[in-house]
Amino acid sequence: MLLPRPVEGAEGPYDAGYLPRLEMTFHPVEEPITEPTAKMGGDPVWMDEPCWPVHPSTAEPLDFVGQFPVPVEPGEERRMAYLFLSYDDYETGGADPEDGEAVLLVQPGGRIPVFATIGPAGTKGRSLWRFGPDEEQVSVQFRIHTTAVPETVERNLEEHGVVDVRDYLGGKPAYPDWAGVEAPWRFFFCLGGMEDDGPYFLNFAYGSGFAYLSPDRLEGRFSWEAA
Repeated sequence: MLLPRPVEGAEGPYDAGYLPRLEMTFHPVEEPITEPTAKMGGDPVWMDEPCWPVHPSTAEPLDFVGQFPVPVEPGEERRMAYLFLSYDDYETGGADPEDGEAVLLVQPGGRIPVFATIGPAGTKGRSLWRFGPDEEQVSVQFRIHTTAVPETVERNLEEHGVVDVRDYLGGKPAYPDWAGVEAPWRFFFCLGGMEDDGPYFLNFAYGSGFAYLSPDRLEGRFSWEAA
């Protein structure tokens, strides 16, 4: 799959730290994905020892949302970022990037955020899901494809301050208000929320979630912002 590359000169979450911008599209699969590639849902395909985060207050395992290849320089070791979010009574974690209810882990060789609570060996929670006809939670899994965005998308961002794609990796971000983190964190990807009748459920209050990486790309953050 296409991946953005790190770029020089980025100083914080309002800059384009990785280029080019790539649109993400999600394609349902018939068989579970078992290789370390970009996907939403299913079981995480770990590139190091399993490391499942739990809720800092209840110790309930967080939901696995997806795994996303980390941008690398030519010749660098391949890494994956794994996103986990809490869920409770229609509320999806991630309103605060450092309260432990949204954890973005990097493997191999990544740092576990100091606020993350990791469950004991063998911990395993739910994966991404949607609501069924009777509001039951149905597990879902999608392969992520990436494609370059048209130049008109970048022009609209410069002229109107909006990005005309819903889910994307890299590029200069367009936040509804402001970034969830400060410099030197770099914007990584944007993931749109989905409501009750969507192909998966992520309650971002009709907004989007934003992932960030440290300058060395070994540690992650995630938070969402309402529309």
